[in-house]
Amino acid sequence: MSTSMRPFLLLTLALLLAACQPREPEIQHLDGQIFGTFYQISLPGSLGKDELARLREGIEAELEAVDASMSTYRDDSELMRLNRQPVGQWLELSAELMTVLSAAQQVAEASDGAFDITVGALVNLWSFGPEARPSRIPEPDELAARLAQSGHTHLQLDQQQHRARRLSDHFVDLSGIAKGYGVDRVSAWLLAQGQDNHLVNIGGDLVGLGERRPGQPWRIGVELPDSSQTQVARHILPIHDLSVATSGDYRNFFEDDGQRYSHTIDPRSGQPMQHRLASVTVLHPSNMLADAWATALMVVGPEQAQELARQQNLMVLLLSREPDGRWSSWSSPALDEQFDSETLKPLSS
Repeated sequence: MSTSMRPFLLLTLALLLAACQPREPEIQHLDGQIFGTFYQISLPGSLGKDELARLREGIEAELEAVDASMSTYRDDSELMRLNRQPVGQWLELSAELMTVLSAAQQVAEASDGAFDITVGALVNLWSFGPEARPSRIPEPDELAARLAQSGHTHLQLDQQQHRARRLSDHFVDLSGIAKGYGVDRVSAWLLAQGQDNHLVNIGGDLVGLGERRPGQPWRIGVELPDSSQTQVARHILPIHDLSVATSGDYRNFFEDDGQRYSHTIDPRSGQPMQHRLASVTVLHPSNMLADAWATALMVVGPEQAQELARQQNLMVLLLSREPDGRWSSWSSPALDEQFDSETLKPLSS
């Protein structure tokens, strides 16, 4: 064999060996709009066009069912029928809506009212709800009137007969929990279709099942909560069979006379929360519960959020603004058990 042929044969052999190596599965995405936000489904592997179309149809059917039941923007939704039901009168509800109402009431009780789905009228008053009112500061008397009608104890559930009734003229708003339920529902449907590995993302609420690639978990970025920057990751968390929900004060707010008002309302005072806690990320097997707890912890502020995270054994990551302008991170004991210190180390200051 001539020496001039040797490099060619070696190159040919290398190419043949490379061709024989198993290819990493590609990630395919299904995207769309729902709940006034986006959804994106990530699926490893090579799925045919017809199979992707079938999966999209099923996913959108699941999301449409949640929207038809729990939206406050649809007059014909099951939730809006409950809001129109005369005070004191029972209304029979679907098992799905009862599941979400029950979970919401459990978190409300455990958080001493920091999470409260009867706060809808107050949210609307502060211009963050479906009433689309102008951005202004509510008058004290109208704020007091709506606050008097709200409170999770004013919503009564009858689990055995799948019914609920309002005990005061409040407005039930599931925006702090229904999206998480939608994430769980889509994930469960995909699992039933044999899609053991998938990532469901609805407006930033996520669940990652299985793996992105063999031996590789799904990796989720926790954004630096700074409205002046765009999607700068503070932490990257590898997740496997877990969901993630984040609540923050840096995307939805308005200003009046130089004062910044967050969209997160403290149900106990009727006022937008004002403290140095800027972002709460909760990891939980249930995205419905992660969604609700992220809101509750965002309401109470950093010190009480840490206490509640310990009491409830929640996996929680808090990002707070410090007086010197820097950001600080706090991870709960349950999160520290899930990840090592190097994984939880901040990427940016």
